[in-house]
Amino acid sequence: MKTIRYLIPIKVISTICACLLFAAVFNLPIEYYTILRIVVFIGSLLIIDALVRKNIWVLVFGVIAILFNPIIPMYLYIKSYWIPIDIASGILFLLVLFFDKPKRETKKIEKKRREFSRDKIY
Repeated sequence: MKTIRYLIPIKVISTICACLLFAAVFNLPIEYYTILRIVVFIGSLLIIDALVRKNIWVLVFGVIAILFNPIIPMYLYIKSYWIPIDIASGILFLLVLFFDKPKRETKKIEKKRREFSRDKIY
């Protein structure tokens, strides 16, 4: 299976999405929230693709992708309902920064077997 390499790393994408979500708490024009839906939707899909082997993250970001879906938008009509959703989603995007650490490869140290002249069989 081919590994997809992104031009922008997942950490940068999650940082941008988190900052946009935290800024969404303030009273901003409607165009900002439209752009926010598009960016968060694409960001959550990219994180789902990158963390496909970690099932809990796929489930969490799948819910975020459904909430911020720009194709069939979900309207709650009251801003006070969206504020906790924006903050929780921003925190989840920040958690990806800390829990998506690549595992270090452990080098297997092989002991070299010492050979002495007394051990040689002639």
